[in-house]
Amino acid sequence: GRITKIFITHLHGDHFFGLPGLLCTLSLQVNPDPNKPPVDIYGPLGLRYFIRRSLELSHSQLLFPYTVHELVPTQDQCPAEEFKEFSSLDGDEASPQGAQGRILHLDPVENAYLLLEDEQLVLKAFRLFHRIPSFGFVVEEKPRTSKLNVQKLKDLVLYMGNSIILENRVTISPLDVLENPIPGRKICILGDCSGVVGDAAAKLCWEADVLIHEATLDDTQEEKTREHSHSTPRMALALAKWCKAKKLV
Repeated sequence: GRITKIFITHLHGDHFFGLPGLLCTLSLQVNPDPNKPPVDIYGPLGLRYFIRRSLELSHSQLLFPYTVHELVPTQDQCPAEEFKEFSSLDGDEASPQGAQGRILHLDPVENAYLLLEDEQLVLKAFRLFHRIPSFGFVVEEKPRTSKLNVQKLKDLVLYMGNSIILENRVTISPLDVLENPIPGRKICILGDCSGVVGDAAAKLCWEADVLIHEATLDDTQEEKTREHSHSTPRMALALAKWCKAKKLV
């Protein structure tokens, strides 16, 4: 019931058919609250239509609002014959529970999609190559306030949160008694793929604390794996090394 955001990498059934059921399960665990913020769902174009029709056909009434934000894929994310255009689905049709949400296009400069940024986190998506368009997601914390150096504080007799001027006219600020900021943690999650599209992944996943990468078949079956646009452990490892990830899952 504490889930506030859901991310869908691509529209193959084993990666998103369970979503309507998950939403209904969440609805059983919450109390009706008209002021509750919507659950934000991010995924490829077409996802909003699927959720809306699934809930409608099954007569499912959620006790919370949801919003679907759709990523518009590019044609180089899959074989040409597999690319389908879903932009006409739904149009501006309203739904009592699901707000329209945003349509997110690729930023040509960043070569990525900015999903959310607040005081604590930055969430971005980048393109992957698969049999249908697939995406990777990066969740990165912003640097956190560092720990107080108690000894420095005692030495300077600093009033917490305020700058003071000493008798010798030296100004001491709170930053002078804080240690270096704590670097934010970074987690990268890739959907099914045989590789990345563009150079965004190298920048966004650089020195990730954890990089999660699918590996469908073992290294002896790389040809078959690539044929289906998946990865082997060796292929996943190559990307992790390229990004200098600290841990590969």
